[in-house]
Amino acid sequence: MSSRIDEAMQFQQTALRLREARQQLIASNIANADTPNYKAKDIDFASALQGALSGNSGNLPVATTAPGHLGAASGETVMGAPVMYRTVLQPSADGNTVDMDVERAQFADNAVRYEASLKFISDEVKDVLAALQG
Repeated sequence: MSSRIDEAMQFQQTALRLREARQQLIASNIANADTPNYKAKDIDFASALQGALSGNSGNLPVATTAPGHLGAASGETVMGAPVMYRTVLQPSADGNTVDMDVERAQFADNAVRYEASLKFISDEVKDVLAALQG
């Protein structure tokens, strides 16, 4: 019985972990808004969620054709999804790509979606408890 419950909640659990990681990335962008040459980062949430649910890490191995070749740096990832630099809408003189309006909007949107996922999980738990009691 518990494995069915785990399977039913796996999607929301994975979505919550990704939302949390994305919120940390966006908060880092906001914290570094005045740091020269800082590049704003984000993840593609939909592809990251799809990859996390399918077990696909999204990382491809680097082919080395000679013993002297160095392996590539793995790069920053969130649950196997690559962290990407955000597209610059208006470049700044110091090379910083953080746009506070975009970051605030993304932060608020992600927070609302995080709360919605928590509500879905809460409703699922209530349904399971009602089924067990009834």
